[in-house]
Amino acid sequence: MDTAPNDQLSSDTRPAAFLDRDGVLNEDIGYAHRPDQIRWVPGAMDAVKLLNQKGYHVFIVTNQAGISRGLYTERHVDTLHTWMNDELKKHGAKINDFRFSPFHPDFDDGRFSHLSHWRKPAPGMLTDLMRVWPVQTDMSFMIGDRGSDVQAAQAAGIQGFLFESGSLLDRITNILWNLEKC
Repeated sequence: MDTAPNDQLSSDTRPAAFLDRDGVLNEDIGYAHRPDQIRWVPGAMDAVKLLNQKGYHVFIVTNQAGISRGLYTERHVDTLHTWMNDELKKHGAKINDFRFSPFHPDFDDGRFSHLSHWRKPAPGMLTDLMRVWPVQTDMSFMIGDRGSDVQAAQAAGIQGFLFESGSLLDRITNILWNLEKC
């Protein structure tokens, strides 16, 4: 859920890149929750580094139904996100903040019902990050591997883009070029 790194929040209003995790940063193997399950997508680390260099806040927003299903815990996700950021930092890149939604309507036992508005396609994770961080929305975007990611972006008032395969760096470079052109 709210797993902000120990970085001090910036007071500078900047655009943000909201990235889905599984299928965008790492290969989607289904319910990844340990470092040994992470296989970075080609160009992922360089894409995050480019976004950092361009002055973007970089956020991860990910549905994590495996928690509701009882496959792993919130602590597993927090630990994995810390590990991912440590790996990115070795590459000169960083994620500014993470949000995840443990809620799933088919497996709700009441523990996460209060977060139903966080599950994409709802925009709750994105709007929570926009509330906490100073985000310039006109240049911000979301990139995900499903239509629900694009719907969440649209509901939050930003552009949404699909990433289906290939190099994440190439895809983000293209998105940035088009945003800067407008």
